[in-house]
Amino acid sequence: MSDYDLAIRGGTVITASSAMSCDIGVKDGEVVALDKELGPAARDIDASGKLILPGGIEGHCHIEQVSSTGLMTSDDFESATISAAFGGNTTVIPFAAQHRGDSLRQTVEDYHACAGPKSVIDYGYHLIVSDPTPEVLGQELPALIKAGFTSFKVYMTYDALRLDDRQMLDVLSTARREGALVMIHAENHEMIRWLTEKLVDGSNTAPKYHAVSHSRLGESEATHRAITLSQLVDTPILIVHVSSEEATSEIRRAQDNGLKVYGETCPQYLFLTAEDLDKQGMEGAKFCCSPPPRDADAQEAVWRGLQNGTFQVFSSDHAPYRFDETGKLSAGPNPPFTKIANGVPGIELRLPLLFSEGVRKGRIDIHKFVELTATNVARLYGLFPRKGTIAVGADADLVLWDPDLERTVRYDDLHDRAGYTPYEGMTLTGWPVMVINRGRIVVEDNSLQVAPGSGKFLPRELSRFAAPLGRLEPEVDPARNFGAPILPAGR
Repeated sequence: MSDYDLAIRGGTVITASSAMSCDIGVKDGEVVALDKELGPAARDIDASGKLILPGGIEGHCHIEQVSSTGLMTSDDFESATISAAFGGNTTVIPFAAQHRGDSLRQTVEDYHACAGPKSVIDYGYHLIVSDPTPEVLGQELPALIKAGFTSFKVYMTYDALRLDDRQMLDVLSTARREGALVMIHAENHEMIRWLTEKLVDGSNTAPKYHAVSHSRLGESEATHRAITLSQLVDTPILIVHVSSEEATSEIRRAQDNGLKVYGETCPQYLFLTAEDLDKQGMEGAKFCCSPPPRDADAQEAVWRGLQNGTFQVFSSDHAPYRFDETGKLSAGPNPPFTKIANGVPGIELRLPLLFSEGVRKGRIDIHKFVELTATNVARLYGLFPRKGTIAVGADADLVLWDPDLERTVRYDDLHDRAGYTPYEGMTLTGWPVMVINRGRIVVEDNSLQVAPGSGKFLPRELSRFAAPLGRLEPEVDPARNFGAPILPAGR
């Protein structure tokens, strides 16, 4: 009789806090043993010379999602989760996106119908709240949070998505009461609109002007405002896809003041710049995303934010649109920057990019890598310790990583349906060579081993990172504002 379904032998097991040479015993989809010289298993895997990492958790990606302008992303749950798996991920958390006038609950039900038959790895959803009606905030959102959708995103820009400050306060107050984590796209809408009008009036419409229209001051102002709103109602927030030194500094300042403000950044802000939007013809359209890539100084500031803990998570913000009439060029072969679909692909390269350029080049260590790409994601979004670490009792979500494997990035080797990669031609060192999800071997010998629909939906717990501080501003503290109860009690 075998003691284990699977035994991984001879590798170096890495977590956010430790490294150890031991074997891993897996049974019924869970890690049940971490020890030397484990007993017999139904299958042995030789991990000699390999790192064994927790499966990556992609906490910010847009899969089979209709944009606010009506465009469908190029990846459905099948292609996106296959691509994610080949990149070393075992869980994805994309967005069930409410559009104005839609029921939030119906949005989730429709998303279930997309994901269930197609996903090859585990998945959960964030919500996107664009229409915070009394019914949504009073009934639908609280019920969905209780059902395991414990994080949601709001926008401070985009005509069809943005919330004004009053709506932001209503949403933040609801999140405080229910214990959910609020993710915020922070850019100043009116700055973008004013700059865009001036650019278009001057016939400056090439893709490169997209970067001009989304100023870094607009990002930092909105970040500051989001933090101030959250401080007023004592609600933790996560500022997503941070691109600039100015916004990074706003987050750091809030953290230094003891606020529960978290930060996220993405590969495009480490490896792309605004110059990429200035390529010949419409090629620059491939690099249009919001916020846009900045410059070399901003890249260094983002690296510092990863190193010093300003950013807790590193996500791809995978938002793939093909470079054709279905995506980037939906408004014609030479659209103005205002009509170019926003977003870049990156779900498969998130981990190799950060490992090669971060760990291998000494900018971060391997434990910070695991923290940013798996452990902190699980903690923030209510999946820890089931996901995000290697420990007895955790799901057997494991990645065998070859730290010395060198490959040159070619879109033809990737598995998404965007049709291109912004990182074409980069030579990266360190790649996943086997991916295991709940004890199932998903990727082996560069081949998919599981069927669409075999991934599992993950209801998520409330996270302690989303709990209010209890440090109230005078105006909302009954003990200091003449007894007026303004805030709902936090969980």
